[in-house]
Amino acid sequence: MAKITINGQLVKVKKGTTILSAARQLGIDIPTLCFLEEINEIGFCRICVVEVEGEQDLISACNTEITNGMVIQTDSDKVRQSREATLQLLASRHRFDCWRCPKDGMCEFYDLLKSHDVVFEEFGPGIGRSSDLIAGSGISQDQSKCVLCKRCVAVCQNVVTANVLKFRDDDDPMNPIVSPTPGLAFDDAGCIFCGQCVKACPTGTLFETDHTNDVLTFLRNKDDHVVVQLDTRVNGAIAESFGYDIDTPFEETFGKTVKALELLGFDTVTTLDYGEDYHARATAEELLKRLEDKDNLPLFTSSCPASTRFLELYEPERLDHIATVKSPHILQGSQLKHKLLKQKPANTKVVTLSSCTAKKYERTREELVTAGVADVDTALTVREITKLMKQKGIAYRNLEAATPDPAVTSEHVAVQGGVLVAVLNAAHQIKTGEPLAELTFKHVHGEKESDGFIEEATVQLGEAKLNVARVIGGAAFKELFARSNKKNYHLIEFLMCPGGCLNGGGMPIHKNLTTHEVIARRETSYCDGGTDLPLSNPLHNHLVDDNFADDPSIHTGYSQKEYRKE
Repeated sequence: MAKITINGQLVKVKKGTTILSAARQLGIDIPTLCFLEEINEIGFCRICVVEVEGEQDLISACNTEITNGMVIQTDSDKVRQSREATLQLLASRHRFDCWRCPKDGMCEFYDLLKSHDVVFEEFGPGIGRSSDLIAGSGISQDQSKCVLCKRCVAVCQNVVTANVLKFRDDDDPMNPIVSPTPGLAFDDAGCIFCGQCVKACPTGTLFETDHTNDVLTFLRNKDDHVVVQLDTRVNGAIAESFGYDIDTPFEETFGKTVKALELLGFDTVTTLDYGEDYHARATAEELLKRLEDKDNLPLFTSSCPASTRFLELYEPERLDHIATVKSPHILQGSQLKHKLLKQKPANTKVVTLSSCTAKKYERTREELVTAGVADVDTALTVREITKLMKQKGIAYRNLEAATPDPAVTSEHVAVQGGVLVAVLNAAHQIKTGEPLAELTFKHVHGEKESDGFIEEATVQLGEAKLNVARVIGGAAFKELFARSNKKNYHLIEFLMCPGGCLNGGGMPIHKNLTTHEVIARRETSYCDGGTDLPLSNPLHNHLVDDNFADDPSIHTGYSQKEYRKE
């Protein structure tokens, strides 16, 4: 332990602790801008500076470890003047059209300016650091709002490992920018559209590519029958956006969400449970066939389009391992248009509502067309749908509960596990006639968010013993492939976003909670914590049983995708 003095208070702090961490443990707030714990601890923005006795210059609190006897002032005149000068400089190169900003009241930069009472006489619309708007099918960038915090760079490089976003000051050191490969859209620069950079961005620089106008066009066209398919994992996140606690039970708000979607004008409201169970059952059949043929194992499965795009871009030699079944929302969209609804496919518009920004890209894939009609017409994030609800003036908290269309909606059942568990359970029951009795995973990699993590399990399937793994995050993908050279895997699930879909790139942003806290509380909301729930089993879904067929239209293919980097 080390004895230090912070703002006149003598305390003992564990050695190796940073000044920022020590202050937070004591309830002392030191503002930050570039800091992301375990991911971006570089002291670059100079907002977290503090005064240390004996030091001539102010030092950054986020990456300076305490030493015994250190005397620290976090809010002296010198410190406040430095922070205000830094904020004024950043403000001079920022476009202030806040009423149009996609951050919608969640801008950390704005909050810093307000809390420090920064006076800058030129506030108002301007060109910002750069007037460039870089487009992408899933995410886009408005460089006029960038404050050079490098948080997006750190997430893209260290967590996702796509290395698309870079800090660029070679051409003009006095006017650096952050961007993908200059002159290219995100699609051409190797972006996988996971959206984690959007969540990391403290301003509205990075944002999901807006498709709300597309949806409004569908809703206004009287010839269209517009279906919204709701990923039930985002129900609680919608409620969060209207002031509910993150861990509010699912049942308390689900009916309100359905009613709000009806009030927006959707003709049919359904959940994604049918598509998820159909996808898992069909993937289980594919797994059993590959095990029998001993062909292209391990089988890769995922409902995450960012993961499959990552493999297409950066691991093309492994594409034959990806399960050919379309992802749940795409598969269900096709089924809605061609089997479940009695509407003309061309006049049926399917809108996916999920936590994911990568689904925006996925629905543009040329492979995802059935009988000449796109399987899904567009995808919205939670942030987009709640924006539409608020624009419509929907009083969410006062709504009476409604129910989704029972003809095309499976009953939602709280279960343990995701795609991997559902596929294994279905395969086990198809093979043996009985579901899995239990499934226990062992954590084998990843101690911090930037590492991602890997979980493994062993499953007895008839006479065969299967090694399976769940992998989250680009850094963990690479670790897994290194392990696979030493271990014989049979089935692997890939997810890109830390914590999975409950922390997707399109979810609400909570500045005062850690990622781990947000995920844990959303899990409680979604499935009561999930500790004693039954394992997910798609064979229990009667709607799937009634419609299941190994139809060629449920399958797709993957190919190497080209990109350009410096």
